[in-house]
Amino acid sequence: MAGELTGRVAIVTGASRGLGRAIAELFVAEGARVAVLDLKQPWAAAVADEINAKGGQAIGLGCDVGDREAVHAAVQATLDAFGQLDILVNNAMWNRYEPVETITTETFERMTRVGMGGIVWGIQAATPAMRARGGSIVNIGSMAGRLGSPNALIYAGVKAGVDGLTRAASIELGRDNIRVNAIAPSTVATEGVLAMLSDEMMARRLERSPMGRLGETGDIAQTALWLASDRSGFVNGQSIAVDGGIGHAFMP
Repeated sequence: MAGELTGRVAIVTGASRGLGRAIAELFVAEGARVAVLDLKQPWAAAVADEINAKGGQAIGLGCDVGDREAVHAAVQATLDAFGQLDILVNNAMWNRYEPVETITTETFERMTRVGMGGIVWGIQAATPAMRARGGSIVNIGSMAGRLGSPNALIYAGVKAGVDGLTRAASIELGRDNIRVNAIAPSTVATEGVLAMLSDEMMARRLERSPMGRLGETGDIAQTALWLASDRSGFVNGQSIAVDGGIGHAFMP
């Protein structure tokens, strides 16, 4: 532990498992106090309890990030608990893969509400608290937003939108010393992904990867740590591919 985030407070959304949890736990290991946000409050509380039992400082908050008022309330609860906010990681996403013909209004509205609305409301709620001292906002995108993916029309569109939101926010907030960046992972070996991929799909993805493996949650968490820390102090408006090179693998 190098203490990269000592004295700072972070909010991580969708942090009860997978990528969000890995980011939250690494931030705590580097000295941050963390608000663990998840749609299911008991899950968020369980992660916070584990962190606190190990000597860290965390609170677990239930939050539907697609609900503007809920996000603002979660930021206020974080300020009430820790007195400041320095880092926001917009990780939460709800996704459903399906062919174009079967997409419903409900699916479209829920995916955009969480995947894009959650970022808009997170940035909006965090900005006033960060203006006094600066801050770092990290949005989790996806290489699907650049490359596309079968049965992922809405998902790819939402994640492409994350890059646009990131660039626009970085321009608007940069003068306040609030940096806004994104991470675009390829397939990451979370519990959900591993449960979804058949043996055939896994073999195909490994074959297509220049590095011969899927991403790990730690690969993304370390990038989030760098973007949250002073080491990236002049990095703003960027979407960083953490994809093992797959974005270039099929170029002639």
